[in-house]
Amino acid sequence: MSISAQSITSFSNFKPTGFARGAFALAIIAFAAATASPASAGPRGGAYDGNWNVTFTTRAGNCSSTNSAPFAVAGTQVSSAGGGKVTGGVRPNGTLAVNISVGLSHASGTGRLAGNSGAGRWSGVITGDKCSGTWVATRT
Repeated sequence: MSISAQSITSFSNFKPTGFARGAFALAIIAFAAATASPASAGPRGGAYDGNWNVTFTTRAGNCSSTNSAPFAVAGTQVSSAGGGKVTGGVRPNGTLAVNISVGLSHASGTGRLAGNSGAGRWSGVITGDKCSGTWVATRT
């Protein structure tokens, strides 16, 4: 699960192509590894701190079948390591919820991190197409 500068660039130049839809979907899944908890969020270090790569797989909808993207965790906060606006967080038990938007496309995801890996589900509207699927992540 790796990401290149080209796939990161695709977020900022988001166009309604199969690859761009898939790349966006992957970013959503990657960020789905965090559960929003603003009240307990803070800059303190956490068990899931670091850079992660996530691979998104579309199970329903007309989006690219599989893509990958990077994200970062610092304390209870999840942030983008590529493109788009990412909000969300991860709880001490590893559950997470994340929202991401790029242009008019948006999606959300939920799941759980444990050790150096994680998994969950995502759904959203990518370039006008309603899609959903699963994601897996590994800490790099």
